[in-house]
Amino acid sequence: MSADTHPASTPLADDELRTLDAHWRAANYLAVGQIYLMANPLLTEPLRPEHIKPRLLGHWGTSPGLNLIHTHLNRIVRNRDLDALCVWGPGHGGPAVVANSWLEGSYTEIYPDVTRDAAGMTRLFRQFSFPGGIPSHVAPETPGSIHEGGELGYSLSHAYGAAFDNPDLLVACVIGDGEAETGPLAASWHSNKFLDPVHDGAVLPVLHLNGYKIANPAVLARLPEPELDELLRGYGHDPIHVTGDDPNAVHRALAEAMDTALGRIAALQRAAREEGARERPRWPMIVLRTPKGWTGPAQVDGLPVEGTWRSHQVPLTAVRENPDHLRRLEAWLRSYRPEELFDDRGRPRPDVLAWIPEGSRRLGATPYANGGLLLRELPLPAPDTYAVPVDKPGTTLHEPTAVLGELLEDVMRATADRRDFRLVGPDETASNRLQAVYGATGKAWQAQTLQVDEHLDRHGRVMEILSEHTCQGWLEGYLLTGRHGLFSCYEAFAHIVDSMVNQHIKWLRVTRRLSWRAPIASLNYLLTSHVWRQDHNGFSHQDPGFVDHILNKSPEAVRVYLPPDANTLLSVADHALRSRDYVNVIVAGKQPCFDWLSMDAARVHCARGAGIWDWAGTENGGREPDVVLACAGDVPTQEVLAAAQLLRRQLPELSVRVVNVVDIARLMPSDEHPHGMSDFEYDGLFTPDKPVVFAYHGYPWLIHRLAYRRTGHQNLHVRGYQEIGTTTTPFDMVVRNDLDRYRLVMDVVDRVPGLAVRAAAVRQRMADTRQRHHEWIRVHGTDLPEVADWSWDA
Repeated sequence: MSADTHPASTPLADDELRTLDAHWRAANYLAVGQIYLMANPLLTEPLRPEHIKPRLLGHWGTSPGLNLIHTHLNRIVRNRDLDALCVWGPGHGGPAVVANSWLEGSYTEIYPDVTRDAAGMTRLFRQFSFPGGIPSHVAPETPGSIHEGGELGYSLSHAYGAAFDNPDLLVACVIGDGEAETGPLAASWHSNKFLDPVHDGAVLPVLHLNGYKIANPAVLARLPEPELDELLRGYGHDPIHVTGDDPNAVHRALAEAMDTALGRIAALQRAAREEGARERPRWPMIVLRTPKGWTGPAQVDGLPVEGTWRSHQVPLTAVRENPDHLRRLEAWLRSYRPEELFDDRGRPRPDVLAWIPEGSRRLGATPYANGGLLLRELPLPAPDTYAVPVDKPGTTLHEPTAVLGELLEDVMRATADRRDFRLVGPDETASNRLQAVYGATGKAWQAQTLQVDEHLDRHGRVMEILSEHTCQGWLEGYLLTGRHGLFSCYEAFAHIVDSMVNQHIKWLRVTRRLSWRAPIASLNYLLTSHVWRQDHNGFSHQDPGFVDHILNKSPEAVRVYLPPDANTLLSVADHALRSRDYVNVIVAGKQPCFDWLSMDAARVHCARGAGIWDWAGTENGGREPDVVLACAGDVPTQEVLAAAQLLRRQLPELSVRVVNVVDIARLMPSDEHPHGMSDFEYDGLFTPDKPVVFAYHGYPWLIHRLAYRRTGHQNLHVRGYQEIGTTTTPFDMVVRNDLDRYRLVMDVVDRVPGLAVRAAAVRQRMADTRQRHHEWIRVHGTDLPEVADWSWDA
């Protein structure tokens, strides 16, 4: 058993040790009870098979370590009167965190039927991993949690996100040794280079090494302590090591380690806030090594369990059928001496509760874990202030994201004092044309700076690190603790966080059903540098499939928008930044793009989600359209408008309707998505029986999937990205994927009855132009003049 030597802290008195151990034993008892028992919670009679759950689900191995950490966090919170939050990283630590929230009373306050007595204990045990009950991991249902424990790798980035702009908050983060092997966790150690000791809170990582994952040794647990220490110091931390298997010695060492860490944190913050220190702090952290499944059965069926991977889940698996297992379970439970921990009515005794903080200082009751309670309206300026003038559609061009950047600059300025808005992204803020924000704030940075550096700011609120996982984790932690933000990313690489956003969507879906969880600000993505304009990066940067991933998720929580120009982007962004409890995905271009709609028209069109652009079509005299040209996305919109112009000139007798879709979920039936259209609305827009040629930003089969049950689906023909890409000219990208204006005109000729013969010459001219394009770019390296110089002229 060892602890590093640091500035002296007061050793635990014997009474303090006794009460800390009582709390730890009580939490361990409750954790075991949740896994196994459905009756006889206080062991007032010998255990019988009918007291045991028919299906044993849950994870014991990590629980005693989490209970130990929770016990000691209670002590430092109470002693120092701290606002604290804990992010519980180990995937299946649910029994421990639930047990502790029940002991402190926060669980009963939220779930009054789970009382803090024998009857409530029975409900607590029975509901765990039971039909109609609660999950086995730390989940939205768990008081004090902001971190879904079902997936590993994100705890530390969540913790830092929670600490940003919360200067008085301590965020403890328990990192399991399995989680410590993941790529996202490895990158998130560098978050300490972005933590501002003046305006941000502190993060105290606790690396809990119990030796094993599900079935294999944990890498960091097998490193010699000096090597591990060098690794963590290389990450910029000041590690304090606590190792042992004797409870009393570990209690004393962990108490000393936490006192030392908190003293060091206070000194670093005081130096930065009061003394003007500017050097990057080396923040403390704790490395806690204890046996996996500590205090559980040492052996089962002649095989070692405690301290091995066999304790990971349920150490005794045949308790109902095997009398020896039943006896061992009863002996295990009685080893915690429950009669010393709970009175005859099942209420925790005073020793157990001695270190429980008061009120909202309790880890299960902190409002920082229910961030909607702290959320304030974002001071958004009116989009009209930034709108581009549109006297005539398709004659002027702007960079949509650059226009949005001006709005975001003013949002940054309006939140300068309250510090509750951040922009995150992987080294792409300026690349994505959002650099206007640097007029209000710089890029957060605590590491070394050089004279050539630009916009680095120790107190900045633009967050850039070339790790999409870390950006996502930061923003999730920031939102979940009651703030606002935007994630700007190259479209192709949003896929890197597919799994992370999936977990966040699950979180939102569950919290919508929990009345005690207040709504939080939406997770907003701005995906730009998109598939159609990767002129210099090429095929590796061309993937529009993040939208497909999102639209597979819970319809109540996901929204996808494809604004076709600058003013529609302003309208959509205003809506997304004001919204609550959604994941909003906005796909918009950063390259010069035609302006189609005035701000007033854009606002109406975006509210509608999909609509007819009558100025672009040729539905003359109330005639039904012969064909519908539909589009979603900025480049597809331009190609559809260019195709409509060609049809107007080449086939003036043809009645063409142009439909633009901003909200892609509008294509879904109204009973499948809140934004979906009824069949009546859909047929009125797209017609039930006319050909529809749809130019879509992404993979074409998504549109078919969304609309497959519509009456006119057999008439729907979708053009989109076909996974054909390279480094080439902008127009060549659409030609290669058959999304270009000439191909769309050919599609109309092919699909409108009677045109195949009557308009054969038109079709041939379109095909010839495509061939001429092919030859032109290989000689000149630029697009055809009629394409490069095109504008809308009805």
